[in-house]
Amino acid sequence: MARTNDTDTQATMIKVVYFDEESASDYLDISAGGKSAATSENVKDRTTNLHGEVETRLAAKFSWLPFLGGSAEVGGGVDMSSAGQSILRKTLSNTILTDYLAEAGGDARVTQLRDLRVAAAKDSMAFTKMFTPYMVMLKMDDLPLDLARMDDALTGAKGYYELLATGPDGSKRVLRFNINAFRNNYGLTDLGRMRLVFHGILVGQTTEAALSMQAEITGGTDAPTVTAVELVDGVNAHNDDMLDVYDVMLAGVEHAG
Repeated sequence: MARTNDTDTQATMIKVVYFDEESASDYLDISAGGKSAATSENVKDRTTNLHGEVETRLAAKFSWLPFLGGSAEVGGGVDMSSAGQSILRKTLSNTILTDYLAEAGGDARVTQLRDLRVAAAKDSMAFTKMFTPYMVMLKMDDLPLDLARMDDALTGAKGYYELLATGPDGSKRVLRFNINAFRNNYGLTDLGRMRLVFHGILVGQTTEAALSMQAEITGGTDAPTVTAVELVDGVNAHNDDMLDVYDVMLAGVEHAG
């Protein structure tokens, strides 16, 4: 069975493949509770300070680059353009990641799933999304649709994509991924080739049949979906075909030291 909320403190995250920053920020705000105002002010102060430090360092180190628009003598007032903004965004992103890991490590509401094999269900939107980027190379004039534009259509129609996750004992669950939250140029196709830990929030239940593209478009599934709220309220959702659904906030590679 897949391990959840493993207490092995020797395992450390060494590579981040996927991180849903917006969900993590919401989680940190909710976890702060009454401290949310103070937390927001602290983040604002840190952002201001980081912005000044980044601009000053870049001006001093890269003043010879013409696209930065200034010299070291200009100091913190120089327009760092895209270079400075990129470094700032990455610094703030890593700050959120560090805060999230510190907060979620001991939170039972965040389920840590390990030893899972993930794959797209056959005929699902995720299955199609994995292959549409390659369709631009195909020339099939007889088809009634534009294969080259299908990838854009799928991206616009659906923000989260579901993958089936199977444990060593054959148990299954559904993991949902924000298509825009992959880091370091990873994507859906890479997840099945890696040994990852997934941080997920239980959000409901569904069936494997409901993941098909036809079912998503038409809503034609015989099995009812069950929300996380209904599960907490004690709704009788016992059904061998029902699978737990987790929204994934973080996926990465761990090292057991």
